Amino acid sequence: MLDRFYLPILALAAAAAIALAMVWPQGLGDRSPAPFGREPVQRTAEMQAQMQRQHEAAQRRAEQARQAVRNIQNQAIAPSQ
Repeated sequence: MLDRFYLPILALAAAAAIALAMVWPQGLGDRSPAPFGREPVQRTAEMQAQMQRQHEAAQRRAEQARQAVRNIQNQAIAPSQ
């Protein structure tokens, strides 16, 4: 008796979950289908500029760290008097 109600409800819930997955916005990744889609956050000009600034700052920090290691190695090899 319980299966007669449980299994159709389970099938409807599965179909609803699949339908929701087909139209729900995909988060910060690629855009959803047309009626539900919006511009992903990473594709906005402000976010692109911010990500570029963060990348350049990370590159500067990495280069400073490399230079510091080179200086330490140079001091170990040929210490200045």
